[in-house]
Amino acid sequence: MSRPVFEVIALTAQDAQAAAAGGADRLELVTDMAADGLTPSVAAFAEIRAAVDLPLRVMLRLRDGFTPGDLDGLLTRAAALRAEGAEEFVLGFLAADGTLDLPATLAVAGAVAGCRWTFHRAIDHSTDRAALRAALDGLPGLDTYLTSGAAAGVDHGQSVLEGELAKAGDPGYRQQILVGGGLRAEHLPALRVAGFDAFHIGGAVRPDGWRGPVDAAAVARWRTLLDA
Repeated sequence: MSRPVFEVIALTAQDAQAAAAGGADRLELVTDMAADGLTPSVAAFAEIRAAVDLPLRVMLRLRDGFTPGDLDGLLTRAAALRAEGAEEFVLGFLAADGTLDLPATLAVAGAVAGCRWTFHRAIDHSTDRAALRAALDGLPGLDTYLTSGAAAGVDHGQSVLEGELAKAGDPGYRQQILVGGGLRAEHLPALRVAGFDAFHIGGAVRPDGWRGPVDAAAVARWRTLLDA
């Protein structure tokens, strides 16, 4: 097996440095985890970028519950982040009925044209995962789906993830599956045997929860488990 990709959520430069010290391969940059992760400020991005030499995927989500009125502000923030040097992003939008909001997704993806990006866990809340993947098939830059397979997390979605992994290479299933959302250490052996090669965690490496920082030793323990 190849060495798996290990992505850790970072809110601050301190988080980023601890994640890097523990062996993370990539960081997802967000703020306000009480709202499930929103776009960090340009200043926060710049501080983290100066603190670590890791790929940084920046969340593009201005508030919990996207509306079309958010789009202009989101495009402005994306442009400012790109100007500051951001090269990778995380995005994805659903309509009120749970279907893919394709116009919004295309608009924001267009604003980061030339960059690689992840469609985040909105897929786990969609009414039709297969339709969402089909609609996004071939969209430039989309190389990853962050997903637990179900809105309730990996415990409920592992069979869905395995079904999607079995379709790897088919239209709509060419992107890497980044397993995250309710992911626990005990899930790893079966997921690695099944062939998953990318994992995403946040609270699992924060002994004091989201009120406290990332712990480098906790990241290192996950790194060891992933590489076993």
